[in-house]
Amino acid sequence: MLPTEHFLLRKIVHSKYIDLTGVILVLCICIYKDFHETIYFNGRIQFGIPLTNFFSYISEGAFPIGLLSTIGAIISLLAARMIVKQQNLGNLIGIFTTVNSGIIDYLFGNHSAVITYPLTFLIAIFTTKKWYRGERIKKADATYYLLVLAAFIVSYSLVYFGFYVFGTQIKNSIFKHTVAIIFGISLVGNISTAFKYEQTFLTWSFYNMAQIIKNGIQGNLANVIKHIFYLANAILTFFDWKLNGDLKLEKITI
Repeated sequence: MLPTEHFLLRKIVHSKYIDLTGVILVLCICIYKDFHETIYFNGRIQFGIPLTNFFSYISEGAFPIGLLSTIGAIISLLAARMIVKQQNLGNLIGIFTTVNSGIIDYLFGNHSAVITYPLTFLIAIFTTKKWYRGERIKKADATYYLLVLAAFIVSYSLVYFGFYVFGTQIKNSIFKHTVAIIFGISLVGNISTAFKYEQTFLTWSFYNMAQIIKNGIQGNLANVIKHIFYLANAILTFFDWKLNGDLKLEKITI
């Protein structure tokens, strides 16, 4: 029988109130940044389209990139919360949100998305299959460290290849390293999720710390708040997976 505090930790991690808080937070951030008023029309992004004119643009063939971005962000958060709870449906949903995110990222000007997102898409499929076959939470082994090394090699290769193919001129080389490192951390997180390593959400903690620092430097307070929520979620889940593993949530008296 596990100590009561371990069960309490799992109850907190699995709490529906955290799901609701995350959804409200992401929705408020998207509305604050006017994502819902953004469309892709006549080959370019158009911001600040009022809702009174929104549907007339859609009827003329405009792509509701902001609305889909907002919906995608909420669904992605819920999928992430399902993964926290070890529900494979979260990985399955992640396959489709990766496609949505890739298209939106590309339309917003990140042309290297055609290189990086297909890899994330394949990892999401692989993860879904692994979990379906009954993958169990495990400690880091030699394979884990080889995967970490491979992830950063792939990350640097794809990022530099993307800059070269699309002719992106960056005077400050630190920016390239920042992009490659953050992408590498996300790859490690995704691959660790597939194999359900205990360190999975420790990796996602580092990823969110990096995003907080990056967005803080850029002055993007909304994204800083969002990643603080993700960071808290990742830290709690790291300890839950480490202490409770694959144990089922049981009713306890507190």
